Amino acid sequence: MKKYVMTVLMAGALLAGCHKKEPEMRPLQTDEAMNGDWTLPYGQWRFAFSTPKALYALVTHVRIIDTDGYLYRFYTLDGTHDNPYNVGTWSDKIRKSSIHFNKANKPPQYMVFCWDSIIDKKTYETKIVFSPDTWLRMKTPANHLDRYDKTVWYDRMILGLAPEGKVRIWLQDVGDYPNLPVTPIKLETVSGDRLDLCKGINRHPNGYEYYGETPDFIKGKTYPYGEW
Repeated sequence: MKKYVMTVLMAGALLAGCHKKEPEMRPLQTDEAMNGDWTLPYGQWRFAFSTPKALYALVTHVRIIDTDGYLYRFYTLDGTHDNPYNVGTWSDKIRKSSIHFNKANKPPQYMVFCWDSIIDKKTYETKIVFSPDTWLRMKTPANHLDRYDKTVWYDRMILGLAPEGKVRIWLQDVGDYPNLPVTPIKLETVSGDRLDLCKGINRHPNGYEYYGETPDFIKGKTYPYGEW
């Protein structure tokens, strides 16, 4: 396991450090990834970002290394949506949205993404190392069917972005079944002078303003407005 973590962290360092002048990338794989067949029965998996109600954030850039060792760079992303069921804490209720851009062919070994937290008024950089357990769950069907009696696959990853830069991860289920929590090997979120890849990546260079439901929603509440 130690060798696995070091290999993927080295890949992560390369990802984060190459944003000024990027060398030609060769596939980067851990032994676990190289020695397994991580082909997904349903083709591509998808990912989406979600925030609590009215506590908005915006993801601006994503990079992923999949189990084949290939690097994905996402400069155009699907929107980051708030979930009206997430009030004070995360909810198991599902809110599906259309995904057009956030897709990859094989499960993720490593992910790094940049995001502007409107509610925190700052930019964050989140780095995640995923475990082989997550890859296996993504290619294994659920032990229940959907309402049309069709096979359920865990083909959609939800990343929750909350105040104070807190990040949670789930694989989305169907109907009344709760989403499956994902426990990564490593998850780190930084800001300020610790930004690397995300330094200078900001959709709000002139400052952050609260909009929509946020001003009324946070009135009378104490930051960070919930337990996440």
